Amino acid sequence: MHLEKSKELFDRGQHHLVGAVNSPVRAFNSVGGNPLFIERAEGTKIYDVDGNEYIDLVGSYGPIILGHGNKEVKDAVKAAVDKGFTFGASTENEIVLSEMVAEVFPSIDKVRFVNSGTEAVLSAIRLARAFTKRNKIVKFAGCYHGHSDSLLVAAGSGLVTLGLPGSQGVPEAAVKDTLVALYNDIESVKQLIHQFPNEIAAIFIEPVAGNMGVIVPQQEFMQELRKITKENGILLVVDEVMTGFRKKFGGAQDHFNIVADITCLGKVIGGGMPVGAYGARNEIMNMVSPLGPVYQAGTLSGNPIAMACGIATMKELKRLNPYDKFEKEAKEIETCIIEAGKEFGVDVQVNRFGAMINPFFTSEEVVDFKSAQTSNTAHFAKFFWGMVENGMYIPPSQFEAWFLPATLSETDMIKIKEAIRNSIKLILN
Repeated sequence: MHLEKSKELFDRGQHHLVGAVNSPVRAFNSVGGNPLFIERAEGTKIYDVDGNEYIDLVGSYGPIILGHGNKEVKDAVKAAVDKGFTFGASTENEIVLSEMVAEVFPSIDKVRFVNSGTEAVLSAIRLARAFTKRNKIVKFAGCYHGHSDSLLVAAGSGLVTLGLPGSQGVPEAAVKDTLVALYNDIESVKQLIHQFPNEIAAIFIEPVAGNMGVIVPQQEFMQELRKITKENGILLVVDEVMTGFRKKFGGAQDHFNIVADITCLGKVIGGGMPVGAYGARNEIMNMVSPLGPVYQAGTLSGNPIAMACGIATMKELKRLNPYDKFEKEAKEIETCIIEAGKEFGVDVQVNRFGAMINPFFTSEEVVDFKSAQTSNTAHFAKFFWGMVENGMYIPPSQFEAWFLPATLSETDMIKIKEAIRNSIKLILN
């Protein structure tokens, strides 16, 4: 496989881009070698600048759930572009997409669109503190909620990949009110509530952790978490940036039969355009400016092109209803990985949730941040490059989820399974 042009671009990019990238995981630090530079995509395929073709199992980390270049979505975006890029004023499509979101999430009466999941969560922090008149927040080790200061603690994927315990430039004052609980461990939450009675404004959680791989919580854990937050006047903020629309047409809240106080969304509701959102019942959202005293604003929030892309994506996703297909394909991939691991003597576990799936190269069942970190990252690096050589584009990190597109064909699935077997075979060579 030739990657000469990618290497040339990586070297050139070092001059004026930080590390030649605009997001750390793209630098391939955890897998070594030269990052791929992508030129174009179509359907289930993505193509690098050297002309190599890959089946895309990243999907821009989730939003390309329909595959690349869906005709209905593309037509909607082109029509929006023809009308104008941005107006700094309201448009009808903001209302249309808000109605669609509210229909899918019963806990949401009102929504505020922003430009990223990070922005949605940091806005939810401010709102939760204002509503409860408390300052402390709780997050779970290994869950990632964007790079805002107060949640950049034990934050999974990028930080684990780079071996960083946190980030310089985040002052102690910014995280002094952030408490860290253990994922899938309700006792750790109860201890914090007992230690800080009437001080915790909100508990933030990825209902399925996607930035320490894919870690699905126990049903009892989620139910008890909802119960104790209600009992103690604590808002439950469910970050569905990754999990929204992956398992069913809706959120993981529906799957686990819980109702969030505040829901954060992103990625897929923009269909590939920069979009985030946070929403809640009227009692909470009416505190947001201009109705209330909690200030949050953004010139590009509700961007007309992003709204058009999101609406078209939601309509197509609802029409296609690919969730049985996701379940079948993810199960096939899981079985293939497990069987190949046994055949070639490689320890590997697989976790999955709807369209999200991830192999962990460990003999230990992966249920939290600690067990995820038992993974053999050297084995993953070999596996990653084996997959690249076999025409697969997967995340360059042991701690990132794969995302299946709705348009995988039988031929694609055969190639994926062949690539997995070949790549696992390489690990102990």
